[in-house]
Amino acid sequence: MNRLPLIALVACSVLAGVGEMIAAEYLSGLSWQEPPIVRPGITCGAPPSDAVVLFGGRDLSAFDGGEKWRVDGGVAIVGEGNITTRQEFGDCQLHIEWTSPTPAEGEGQNRGNSGLFFVRQGIGGGYELQILDSYDNRTYFDGQAGAIYKQTPPLVNAMRPPGEWNAYDVIWHWPRFNEDGDLVRPATITVLQNGVVIQSGFELKGDTPFNRPPQYQSHLPRGPIMLQDHLNPVRFRNIWVREIKPLHVERVEQPALSP
Repeated sequence: MNRLPLIALVACSVLAGVGEMIAAEYLSGLSWQEPPIVRPGITCGAPPSDAVVLFGGRDLSAFDGGEKWRVDGGVAIVGEGNITTRQEFGDCQLHIEWTSPTPAEGEGQNRGNSGLFFVRQGIGGGYELQILDSYDNRTYFDGQAGAIYKQTPPLVNAMRPPGEWNAYDVIWHWPRFNEDGDLVRPATITVLQNGVVIQSGFELKGDTPFNRPPQYQSHLPRGPIMLQDHLNPVRFRNIWVREIKPLHVERVEQPALSP
């Protein structure tokens, strides 16, 4: 038998099979909302078009207690007491830039200490991402810069020296509770410091107090954001947040697959 016709027959069969696979395209049956257009910031770290700017260099009017901190040259300097956003946020993306005092003074927890908190609605307290001068300054590892306080250290120490600006880019998801107040899903956090991943989807064990183990207490999945006064004149700039909202999707009748 001539081998060429046989090869041609096999090739035709393969191509026919490919044709059947193409014809039998999988369709999910889901009708997705078109992803909204968001214009990125012109420069790295600049707020995108849908962001809520909490501090853009002019004043701290977005914060309760903001009048007790000083704004100088477009920079907010820790003053008297914590400051908390007037607005509450759900799951969100947060950008914040900060720098430690110069010259560096103190050591351990007494050097450039502040904190970024996601505050539990109606309960107080909350979940802290540590802000600290951890450049050539050792302390307990789950209390250094980038740590989830008293729960986990950062994956790496990505600090810049005092006087240079650090940037946190945070992806935050609140915990979820059922109607009985039982925990359904823990809070999670991802953090980049200066473009380096230092927390990757870490599941929090609860809140982050100084004087007891972490624990969860039922609350709604939203709340204000707080910056801590820890008696050190840490400086902040370029703070913005955007809520993470799921796309809307509907189930539609799925057409039958082609035979």
